[in-house]
Amino acid sequence: MMAAVFAVLALGAAGVGVRMAAAAEDPAAAPAIQSTLESVDAQGHRHPVTVPEDYIRIANAPAAAAAPRTTATGSRGTFTSRCGRNANRHRNSDNFITSPGISNAAHHTHDYVGNLSTDGNATDESLAAAGTTCRAGDLSTYFWPVIRDIRTAGADAEQPGGGADGNMGTILAPAQVSLRFRGNAQAKVTAMPRFLRIITGDAKAVTNGPNAPNARAHWTCSGARDKASTDKYPICGRGQLVQRISDFPGCWNGTDTDSPTHRTHTSFADPATGACPAGTTAIPQLRITLSYRVPPGASYAVDSFPEQLRKAVTDHNDFENVMPDRLMRAVVACINSGRRC
Repeated sequence: MMAAVFAVLALGAAGVGVRMAAAAEDPAAAPAIQSTLESVDAQGHRHPVTVPEDYIRIANAPAAAAAPRTTATGSRGTFTSRCGRNANRHRNSDNFITSPGISNAAHHTHDYVGNLSTDGNATDESLAAAGTTCRAGDLSTYFWPVIRDIRTAGADAEQPGGGADGNMGTILAPAQVSLRFRGNAQAKVTAMPRFLRIITGDAKAVTNGPNAPNARAHWTCSGARDKASTDKYPICGRGQLVQRISDFPGCWNGTDTDSPTHRTHTSFADPATGACPAGTTAIPQLRITLSYRVPPGASYAVDSFPEQLRKAVTDHNDFENVMPDRLMRAVVACINSGRRC
C-alpha cells in the first residue's frame, strides 16, 4: 500500500478555506477511505467536519441503471457536437442562466466549451454574435464546475470562485469531452428551439437534503461503465479515467425556452419506458461525458458553493442551444434516421 498523503488546503482570514486529509491508497488495497473537511471562516476560526467515505472504489459502486429499450417508434441515432476540451481555458465563476448580470454568482469556477463569449452578462443576442470552439457552426454554450487536484493550492487560491470560496486546488482540464445528442426510446425527436436553456443536476444538493429531487450526479470510470455512484467520487483502476456523465432533460413543453426555476419547461422521460410525460414532446437529449486523469487515491474534488462542501452529489451542468436552425435540422434528421453523426 502506498503511504498516506495528506493535503492541507487552507486560506487566510480573507475567505473560506477547506482542509482535506485524504488517504491516497492503491485502488486494490483495503477498505475505508475517509476525508476530513475543515472550514475556515472570515475570522480564521476552523470548523472541522468528518465526512466518511466521500470516495468509493469503483468495484464497490452500485450497478449503473439500465437504459430503456428503444422501440420501433423510437429514435436511436446520435449526433456529436465536437467543441474541444477548453484548451483556451475559458473559465469564470458566473452563471448567466440562473444569475444574469452577477459576477461570481456561482461561487465556483466553470469550464466552458462552445461559445467564446459566455460570462455572467451573456444574452441570447450576445451569444448569437460570438465565436465558438465547436465545429459545424454550433454557437451553443456548454459549461460545468471544474475538478481540482486538492493536494495543491492552485493559482486562484485567493480568487473568487477559487480559494476565496473554499475551492482550493489545481484545476484539472478534462482529458476528453463528449457532447452527444441522443434520441427517445418511444418517439421521434423534434427540433429544440434556438435559445432553449436547460440545466441538470443540483448544485445545492447537500443543503436541499438527502432526497434532493434534482440531484443527478453520475460518477464512474472509463473501464467500468456498468458501475456508478451518485454521491461518492470513484477511485478507478490503474489506467482508467474518472468520468462524470450528465444527462439533460429530453422532453420539452413545446412553448418556453426557459422558466422561473429553469427546469419546469423541460422534463425527463420515464426511466423505465423512456416515454415523455403527457403534454411534452421529445427533443434531442444532451449527454455530456467528461473524462479526467486524476492523481491516485482520494485526491480530487469538484468545485461547489462553499456550504456544499465540494460533495460529489452536487455535480451539475448547464447548456443553452445556440445552434443555427439548419444545424438543428441536421441533428434531428440524424437522430431520427438512426445514424451516428
